[in-house]
Amino acid sequence: MSIKIIKGKRILITGGAGFVGSHIASALAPENEVIVLDDLSVGKKENLSGIDAELVIGSIRDADKVREVMKGVDLVFHEAAIASVPKSILDPIACNQVNVCGTLRVLTEARDAKVGKVVFASSSAVYGDSLAEMKREDDLPAPISPYAVTKLTGEHYCKNFWLNFRLPTCSLRYFNIYGPGQDPSSDYAAVVPRFIEAAVKGGPLNIFGDGENTRDFVYIDDVVQANVLAALDNEHNGQVFNIANQVRVSVNQLAHMILKNFPSDVKSKVEHKDARKGDIKHSMADISKAMNELGYSPKFDMNKGLALTINSMR
Repeated sequence: MSIKIIKGKRILITGGAGFVGSHIASALAPENEVIVLDDLSVGKKENLSGIDAELVIGSIRDADKVREVMKGVDLVFHEAAIASVPKSILDPIACNQVNVCGTLRVLTEARDAKVGKVVFASSSAVYGDSLAEMKREDDLPAPISPYAVTKLTGEHYCKNFWLNFRLPTCSLRYFNIYGPGQDPSSDYAAVVPRFIEAAVKGGPLNIFGDGENTRDFVYIDDVVQANVLAALDNEHNGQVFNIANQVRVSVNQLAHMILKNFPSDVKSKVEHKDARKGDIKHSMADISKAMNELGYSPKFDMNKGLALTINSMR
């Protein structure tokens, strides 16, 4: 992957033992000093295997721990979160404590440590069930889950810390990320690894609802590219950017695309379950702002990205 390079920096990645954070760590560790802060509630030590990064086990809600790891840091990639719509509905208070209070703690300590830039992992969930064909950053947010509310709140805090304290920040609204290393075993696993694991085992590909809900899937290397570009950008502080592929794929289409990558004797079939609360019906991004202002350009279409992901999971 050809992306701009960050060199010679001290970098903190919160949630860096998770899926996205560990990929960012892998990309940046060869040329930088990388510190990962993770409480390992979701992230795993093995995700950092072979990566030259210092793992500090702790929570973003722990003021002393965050202050300790923030010393001398140039850049922060804030990935730590309870990143599950169903879990946020089951326990909205816990989701708020981590995603809102934890983010506020990271921003406060970054401000006090005079960090050069904080890149915040937000979510397309902030758009809610907007009827717009494409989601644009200037659309009115309409979150329909506690998780989405916490991500929108984090965006507002990032903007406020730029306006009030001149802490450089930006927020990246991730759409549906997939790629090697994504955990399919969680109750809240993303749909791509869940489907692939089912096909590998010959089990059913369970779809919640009619499967006509659509998503904009983005490969993990493109997300890493976006984070690097955002960290290097000095002109668009306090702003938000959609990070996606600008292609609409239904969950039914995704299931069939995955099954096409397996031999014809694989016995997996699609099965439909009841729809889940808080799930958004349609989601596709307009990525022109990220392309024009950050230089973002996704390199992986679904066929290429799925092939790489399936090969890694096999």
